[in-house]
Amino acid sequence: MILKTFGWSFAITAAGLAFAAWQWGWEAFGIVLILSILEISLSFDNAVVNAGILKKMNAFWQKIFLTIGILIAVFGMRLVFPVAIVAISAKVGPIDAVQLALDKPEQYEALVTDAHPAIAAFGGMFLLMIFLDFILEDRDIKWLAWLERPLAKLGKVDMLSVCVALVILLITAMTFATNAHTSTGYSDKSATVLLSGVAGLITYLVVNGLSSFFENKLEEEEEREHEEEEKAKAEGKQVSAVGLAGKAAFFLFLYLEVLDASFSFDGVIGAFAITNHIFWMALGLGIGAMYVRSLTVYLVRQGTLDDYVYLEHGAHYAIGALAAILLITIEHEIHEIITGLVGIVLIAASFWSSVVRNKRVEAEGGEDSEDKTTVHV
Repeated sequence: MILKTFGWSFAITAAGLAFAAWQWGWEAFGIVLILSILEISLSFDNAVVNAGILKKMNAFWQKIFLTIGILIAVFGMRLVFPVAIVAISAKVGPIDAVQLALDKPEQYEALVTDAHPAIAAFGGMFLLMIFLDFILEDRDIKWLAWLERPLAKLGKVDMLSVCVALVILLITAMTFATNAHTSTGYSDKSATVLLSGVAGLITYLVVNGLSSFFENKLEEEEEREHEEEEKAKAEGKQVSAVGLAGKAAFFLFLYLEVLDASFSFDGVIGAFAITNHIFWMALGLGIGAMYVRSLTVYLVRQGTLDDYVYLEHGAHYAIGALAAILLITIEHEIHEIITGLVGIVLIAASFWSSVVRNKRVEAEGGEDSEDKTTVHV
């Protein structure tokens, strides 16, 4: 099972590291390896959240996620995105941006640093909305019920998550953005942060809205088809599917890709603290992205999210923490190790809570009454 799921990841890792050593030497080998580990540690929470969405898809769309999806993730976010940042910031063509990254890496890094406030605001708001919509929803199973229960009550207020996100964006624009970190020092980036943050919010609302719409349509259609199938069986007839699942899966796939892009912001930006070499960066982060994809599918096929019921909670808390970190980095530098450790600690705590809960349920031989009350970590 592990070899089947992670086989391509293992193969690409070996090929990528061998190519780096052959083309650029052992220094490149080491940096690519470090970047791969960095991407995996920063994106583990991404895999957990992705698994919660991917399990709604059939085997075909899971394969699409691992093939076309990985091409988008590796070439789109890990190679094209850094180039696009420079192209837009410097107002040059993509080819000129690549040439700049190869010939003048210091200037390239400066341009990316100048674009960081906009990137952080966009990604931070997108991830913040994911966290808020999760934490403000009333769920049967609660991890930190002392916090989640009152927030769920507040979540009954319409559009509360959007209002909270906009308030946080305004506070960010009036605090961190007025003294944003750039390549030449500190400057006022309030307008840039506001525009980028609103763009991130709109992107979330559009993509999530379309995904939810087609999910609801899929549920309605499945219910209708089930009724027709039961009627057809009684009459000795057969009913063909209308294929709405394809549309629903497509928008879920689109949502996964935008989600992955937002999760990738910290990895791409953090990579510049290690190297300015665009191809080393793309290779290392691309290898890491392969493992994130494989891990997502593994979690789905093993039913890990069903066995460890608090993992999804931990991943969403990690998302909230990452959103806060991205907004803070508009002014203050935060080491990528800290960013990665925050997510790992939160997910590890939720995993341990799940293990404790499962042992208690097994010992009691029934349902866990504490699922609806509280869990101690």
